[in-house]
Amino acid sequence: MAKKVEVSNLNLRYGDFHALKNINLSIEERSVTALIGPSGCGKSTFIRCLNRMNDLVDHVTIDGSVLLEGEDIYRKGIDIDNLRYRVGMVFQKPNPFPKSIFENVAYGLRVNGVKDKSFIENKVRESLVKTALWDEVKDDLKKSAIDLSGGQQQRLCIARSLAVEPTMLLMDEPTSALDPISTAKIEDLIFELKKQYTIVIVTHNMQQAARVSDVTAFFYIGELIETDTTSKIFTNPKQEKTQNYITGRFG
Repeated sequence: MAKKVEVSNLNLRYGDFHALKNINLSIEERSVTALIGPSGCGKSTFIRCLNRMNDLVDHVTIDGSVLLEGEDIYRKGIDIDNLRYRVGMVFQKPNPFPKSIFENVAYGLRVNGVKDKSFIENKVRESLVKTALWDEVKDDLKKSAIDLSGGQQQRLCIARSLAVEPTMLLMDEPTSALDPISTAKIEDLIFELKKQYTIVIVTHNMQQAARVSDVTAFFYIGELIETDTTSKIFTNPKQEKTQNYITGRFG
């Protein structure tokens, strides 16, 4: 399978604190990679390196390389706004804009200068269909997104990312604030979306990682301890630290 992302010797420091240490990871095209590990081990910091969200944090230094489809995203002159459209991000807590459902999904298109009304309408519908939200909201597109349930808001945020045609989606604990039924809907959605997109998900939920991912990467205190197929990580990990974490001995 083709490699979507190649991360080599990635180091990140917050001031003097060495948060990520020599991370090497390949992420395959149209697959789901789950990042697991205890709180504070560097999982969220790592995925924010994949769309340069850490650039927004003070006193951060990064070295090493991150290649997206062969292009170094840390090279000088790269269009960072364009990068963040190509690599969409879904956060732990749903963050819809205080606008209508329609305008939430259309937002990125409008910011990109798209003015074709029928194109925008088609993209909004297509994105809501992909996130299994269309049938629930098609008669209420002018309604405020803030009035949706938490699970619907999260799917709306995913639809907002999809509207600008990303090739990759980063999900930072996308179901941790949701109830079990909404969580199941998001997991079903991830399974469908991977047919078209490359997905990286941070999760504290071992069962979720086992259910939705093809590959699992275990982080511990800023280091990538082990990466393998999800089935191997959960049944026959090579590293003792991985075994101890998965069996609940720490974390």
